[in-house]
Amino acid sequence: MKYFISDTHFSHSNIIKFCNRPFEDVAKMNQTIISNWNAVIEQKDEVYILGDFVVRGTGKQANEILEQLNGKKYLIKGNHEYYLDDPEFKSSYFEWIKDYYSFKYNKKTFVLFHYPILEWNGFYNDSIHLYGHVHHKKKEYLRNILGPRAINVGVDVNNFFPISLEQVLTIVKSREK
Repeated sequence: MKYFISDTHFSHSNIIKFCNRPFEDVAKMNQTIISNWNAVIEQKDEVYILGDFVVRGTGKQANEILEQLNGKKYLIKGNHEYYLDDPEFKSSYFEWIKDYYSFKYNKKTFVLFHYPILEWNGFYNDSIHLYGHVHHKKKEYLRNILGPRAINVGVDVNNFFPISLEQVLTIVKSREK
């Protein structure tokens, strides 16, 4: 099964206040997101991380978190992936690291990017765009502008859980009615 997640901001204490996350400290936030992830992701599952995985953390901290997470992990870079440049970081924890990615599933194109895109590849052919970056901000505005086939997969709007491909398809179907 394919899953998607964005803007975990592991090791970033300021995100708790910035996004009004319900955690008393960064250790509780990290542990909750790790537990939620592992509650739904099995080792054989694919998890596409749409950016801002670790913020203000080191390569060593990123390694320690990645070691705890189930699944095959793929990274779409966000605007806070500084740990990637740390010599201690092991990029082998990711199957690949890209800026942008698209794939087909049941003849439908999925476009993955950290940022919301106004028009994406296949926009007029019912493709689906998955993004993050905006956290919980401007939900209704973005839905009105981007349409029913653009889905925010960030943790702040998904109860700090990854979202499955099937969940994405269910959301799109309900929005298009």
